[in-house]
Amino acid sequence: MSAANEVYAASRIKRRSHAELQVIYDGMVRIVAADHPMTLRGLFYRLVSEGLIPKTENEYEKVGRYLLKLRREGAIPYNWIADSTRWMRKPKSYASLEDALHQTAEAYRRSLWNDQPAYVEIWCEKDTLAGILMEETARWDVPLMVVRGFSSETYLYEASAHIGGHNKPAFLYLLTDHDPSGLASANDVSRKIAGFLPGFPCQVERVAVTTEQIAAWNLPTRPTKTSDSRSRGFVGESVELDAIPPTTLRALVRSCIEQHIDPEIFERTMTIERLERASLADLAMAGWAA
Repeated sequence: MSAANEVYAASRIKRRSHAELQVIYDGMVRIVAADHPMTLRGLFYRLVSEGLIPKTENEYEKVGRYLLKLRREGAIPYNWIADSTRWMRKPKSYASLEDALHQTAEAYRRSLWNDQPAYVEIWCEKDTLAGILMEETARWDVPLMVVRGFSSETYLYEASAHIGGHNKPAFLYLLTDHDPSGLASANDVSRKIAGFLPGFPCQVERVAVTTEQIAAWNLPTRPTKTSDSRSRGFVGESVELDAIPPTTLRALVRSCIEQHIDPEIFERTMTIERLERASLADLAMAGWAA
């Protein structure tokens, strides 16, 4: 029996020994080091997939405690774990006018989609995954919309108005859990966006989690909540979005975006951006000298 299987079997009948815990700790460090940033639940599913722990809520809580220990000891850097559920709201401010000029020059980006033939947005059901997906959406200047289950009428109306304001074909890619609520929320977004933008060329596509991905990527499942009124007619077990490894999830988002990028237009935009950033830097230096 492998070390992983021994740990799995032992965990069901007794407290883990120091050696058994070390196998799990080593696995956690290895997984996060290779695929960060990732969420706690994403790490839990990876440990389950590798047979290091059983798939129970009790084990999920244990992984949280193990992760806290490893972070406090420095084995896993704090910024390798993503948590976008808590954030600060504060206006941007500067130490001086010169500071504002320098920061503007460094951060300046030209809108990538102004001259592209299409407009793209990524919609994600879970705010815990925002930190993971931002690596791709920020790179491509694409809005990342976090919907947290079912979106309000106001949220969808304002989103529709923003989409329609671009006056070009729009493509919205949705990422939700594979469960009754995830499927229903995706259908709700698609139906209401179409209602707010009648006749407008806006394609809404749910790209994760799909039944094909569950089979192809051998994603860990969980029992479907029978208390969910939408579970009637839903076949099989559920799969959370967090079960998809971060690298795979980012690659999926990247492929959704890149298919709408015209390379020639993109290169022209990047050239203009470099020239404009250099001009801003010159202004900042001239202001500092003055």
